[in-house]
Amino acid sequence: MANILIIDDDEMMRSTLSLLVAKQGHGSSSVGTLLEGLDCARSKAFDVVFLDVKMPDGNGLEILPEIEACTPAPEVIIMTGYGDPNGAELAIKSGAWDYIEKGSSIKEISLSFERALQYRKEKQGVMQARKAATLKRDAIIGNSPGLGACLDQVAQAADSDANVFITGETGTGKEMFARAVHDNSPRSRANFVVVDCTSLPETLVESLLFGHEKGAFTGAEKAQDGLVRQAHCGTLFLDEVGELPMALQKAFLRVLQEHRFRPLGSSREVESNFRLVAATNRDLEQMVKNATFRSDLLFRLRSFVIELPPLRDRREDIRELTRFHVDRFCERYGLASKGFSPEFIETLQEYPWPGNVREFVNTIERTLATARFEQTLFPKHLPNHIRVLVTRSGLGSEKNGTTEQCGQIIQKLPKLQDYREAIYARAENQYLQELMEVASQDIPEACRISGLSQSRLYALLKKYGISRRDG
Repeated sequence: MANILIIDDDEMMRSTLSLLVAKQGHGSSSVGTLLEGLDCARSKAFDVVFLDVKMPDGNGLEILPEIEACTPAPEVIIMTGYGDPNGAELAIKSGAWDYIEKGSSIKEISLSFERALQYRKEKQGVMQARKAATLKRDAIIGNSPGLGACLDQVAQAADSDANVFITGETGTGKEMFARAVHDNSPRSRANFVVVDCTSLPETLVESLLFGHEKGAFTGAEKAQDGLVRQAHCGTLFLDEVGELPMALQKAFLRVLQEHRFRPLGSSREVESNFRLVAATNRDLEQMVKNATFRSDLLFRLRSFVIELPPLRDRREDIRELTRFHVDRFCERYGLASKGFSPEFIETLQEYPWPGNVREFVNTIERTLATARFEQTLFPKHLPNHIRVLVTRSGLGSEKNGTTEQCGQIIQKLPKLQDYREAIYARAENQYLQELMEVASQDIPEACRISGLSQSRLYALLKKYGISRRDG
């Protein structure tokens, strides 16, 4: 018997849904406010949640992420009397099972409910079957809900041979997740071949990807397999696929469809049975609109999509990440194990990490170099730009929180998502200004400190109008 939670302020609707659930042999709890609904969802495990949008104490869509964060996460069916395309998009992107208007027939609601239970039962069966084999995740550290959802997707993707498309900001660990898909798949014994699309030389790109015969061009003294052939029976990882030259996208689309290609200078085609994993930090849909990326290739790439959360959205993983990388670097450099103060972790958690995990790892390594002979890590050991940013942000928060200003602030409060984005933009701008100052305007040095790629750093500097000097 499944447990169902109904969150709706309409008593008749609660009664109708309760009867529907009971007729199918399941138990239900119903509440009339979002606050009561959250309390229920956090205190008891539910399989399905019916969630109304317009409630007396807020918008149901705003608590959807919190319901999805419950353990185990239920399937959520959004019920609304006011159909809204934007609301439907937000609901689906936030993980909702379905978005249904209240005017729909009982049959339609019942079918969605049955399918949600069927999906949940099959998913739980798959997860139970995989418990015997621990997921290989190497240096993917953390157990936050956002990261856990991505690891569940890795497990699902590994069991299939579908193309995998990994999105996320620079430094979120896209290559690590691509490798995890490979390592947990039946192809794990074969090659994992990385193609960095940002560094493909235009004159040699076809040769590097597809290989060549002896004498195909000046300097081709012997035949050589390309990266696509090297991935035969294994995994081909296209990193930053958004940088793939437009001229090559059509050729690669055919390779992706046929798994056959012709090396340069060859009169015959070669086969490669590879599994494709692609990753990017760019908005490929916007690139399609701008005619800089092929729509047919994008459709092929994203058969199975994994969206990686930025580090600022999984701060609960910071302590575990710190312990792992401090121990790793201590072992690498022959140092005694180090502890860290609560304030050290708090500072790391308050910092927005624009360079994500890559920047975090670089920071820990640099911090250990500073505190090489000391037993405990304190905020004092962190780079100045991190301490300054966190301290200034804290002072700004205290100033804005004074009793005298409180009434005015409440009147002017924006939506939470808008507020988060505004705070992050200010922090990012401030960080970049201080980064360029610390690096003396030197781009390579700024990339080394921040963990950002050069293309990402250029884009951010342009976004905020910050001057630069190439090294």
